[in-house]
Amino acid sequence: MGKVAFLLADQFEDSEMKTPYDAVKEAGHQADIIGLKQGQEVKGKQGKASYTTDKAIADIDINDYDAVVIPGGSSPENLRLDSHILQFVTSADKAGKPVAAICHGPQILASANLLKGRTITSYPPLQDDMVNAGATFKDEEVVVDRNFITSRTPKDEPAFVRELLKAL
Repeated sequence: MGKVAFLLADQFEDSEMKTPYDAVKEAGHQADIIGLKQGQEVKGKQGKASYTTDKAIADIDINDYDAVVIPGGSSPENLRLDSHILQFVTSADKAGKPVAAICHGPQILASANLLKGRTITSYPPLQDDMVNAGATFKDEEVVVDRNFITSRTPKDEPAFVRELLKAL
């Protein structure tokens, strides 16, 4: 079974973390919550979920993981300037490992300069940002482009989870 890194900081969109995290674990995969610091409590913006980070991004290596998930909300904004986060997703992409980002999650991919020539979706108001980062934007529930899996909002979670599990 696979080992999946969930990149998480405060103010994540609760269901965009909980739904794929629970599905990955129920399918028998290992799921690690990766934050800027180990042992940090991070809370969802809806107040329905909170998690404690298993590991700090500075202490992990992409070779220990089979996939990366980036939940949305404000969490990506809190992570996207960290050089370790950017290096981690860049290494995942170079290795061809699945990188699943929902809602605001693709902001991290944009900050890592990984969107040139890629087709993705995201939270619709971010369309201009994604296009300016070099992506072709599609307003669809899930877009799979090679190893990238992207979705727009919580209502797209079933399709997002389906493609993530398929990739694993």
